[in-house]
Amino acid sequence: MGMLKEFKDFAMKGNLVDIAVGFVMGAAFNKVVASFTGGIVSPLIGLLFDTDFKDLKHILKEGVADESGKVVGEVALLYGEFLTNVLDFIIVAFVMFLVVKGVNSMKKKEEPAPEAPKGPSQEELLVQIRDLLKK
Repeated sequence: MGMLKEFKDFAMKGNLVDIAVGFVMGAAFNKVVASFTGGIVSPLIGLLFDTDFKDLKHILKEGVADESGKVVGEVALLYGEFLTNVLDFIIVAFVMFLVVKGVNSMKKKEEPAPEAPKGPSQEELLVQIRDLLKK
């Protein structure tokens, strides 16, 4: 039973719970960004290339069509999908930068530690104690 209690104490620590909440929110935010780039940004960029941006690819080896019309054996570099993922990353990184910057600006400025009171040094105190003991 001790190990179960120890695990519960570990799992309920504030930092671990905060990390779990942040992870879930990050995963949900990533879906929002992916739908934004896939549904809004990619079609707009696709207008420039006159094609769907995610479908951009460089074919290294042509494939052959089978009976059902599917292309089999094609080897291609899917740079459109890669660029979409890079764009997703840049958007997420920028938003996280703004969030961290906002949180840091909301934190109270740490006040400098008060200076040590002026007075006799440790050596001077020891000399005074020695002198008092001699009397």
